[in-house]
Amino acid sequence: MSSTSPFRFSLGMIVLYFVLAFAFQVLLIVHFALRKWAFDRYIYQLGWIVYALSVPALVVSLILLIKGQAWAFWTGGFVYLVWAAFGCWVEYVQKLKWRNPPRWPILGPYVFLYLATNMFYWWPLGLISRPLWYAYAVLFVISTALNIMSHK
Repeated sequence: MSSTSPFRFSLGMIVLYFVLAFAFQVLLIVHFALRKWAFDRYIYQLGWIVYALSVPALVVSLILLIKGQAWAFWTGGFVYLVWAAFGCWVEYVQKLKWRNPPRWPILGPYVFLYLATNMFYWWPLGLISRPLWYAYAVLFVISTALNIMSHK
């Protein structure tokens, strides 16, 4: 933890945030790796799990908020829930084909919310530890590469 940080941390809250942030990125890596080999079948059979896990992430964010952690640490779960709700609506309720060809009115907000979720889990790690921030960056690059490669 940086001694120059203006934020106060409790060890339990640091661990909780760290586990959530890295679990999210590992989830994305597994998701994109599986999706690469069976895009359409995987999206409809198992892709919803990524969205559903926004609910436990929200619970963690609520704990961090209630325990008085800085907004940077609890915002990710709320943004994740918004991204998941939007993704579920588009993918499973409306069953819209929006990736190929790109439907920009859907793709734009989807990508924005996806990246915002990633950033709210990634950037605050720099307030805790630079090595954690760099480790997350490596995982983010891997998940991004797998995401790009998984599209037809």
